[in-house]
Amino acid sequence: MPTAPAPTRAPAATPGPARAGAALAALSGLLLALVAAEWGPLVPLDHKVADGLHKRAVAERGFTHVNRVLTDWVWDTWTMRALLAVVVVALFVRGGRRLALWAAATSALGTFVQQSLKAVLGRERPSWPDPVDSASYSAFPSGHALTVTVTFGLLLWLAVARGARPAVRRAVAAVGAVSVLGVGFTRVYLGVHWLSDVVGGWLIGAALVALSAAAYGRWGANRPRPIDGA
Repeated sequence: MPTAPAPTRAPAATPGPARAGAALAALSGLLLALVAAEWGPLVPLDHKVADGLHKRAVAERGFTHVNRVLTDWVWDTWTMRALLAVVVVALFVRGGRRLALWAAATSALGTFVQQSLKAVLGRERPSWPDPVDSASYSAFPSGHALTVTVTFGLLLWLAVARGARPAVRRAVAAVGAVSVLGVGFTRVYLGVHWLSDVVGGWLIGAALVALSAAAYGRWGANRPRPIDGA
């Protein structure tokens, strides 16, 4: 008579994600302080990069249209949230309820942090006499950059946590890297963000995912769970 598989235990917490998260959080805090203080060297750099890319965006209308499609549809914040929601629901249905809810909560926390920082800082976006795109709310951090980073960071973490095949993990990492870098470029190229807004979104998003993964490992360590759960 076949026997049920023995329950497994959640992996013990490792210091790697916690240390990475702490380092990323520290860098995020430093950049936040520099932006809030309007640090001398940062402002000219932001303006130099934005001015150079905006001239190209005005001159290269075809390429600009491609970037608008990518940023407004492919890498839009709602597209990213919908993608993660599909994965979370599928994971929940397949028995990984705790892991699914943790990922959903992390995504929601990312949105809360993003909107809170925008409200507190109130940083103005670039302003152009000949804009090629527009955006609302404050500039720092870039919501697109933060959301894409959180989404693909969580997707990669879920793939690892669920024991996905190496090919799947590599594919998620590759698409994630292209998306994170790509959306950052589109936001600056289209003149709706400063470079430091995008870097801030990347750092904060990566910090949230790393700290969330570390907290999940600590919270779930040595707790029995079914082999098909999470």
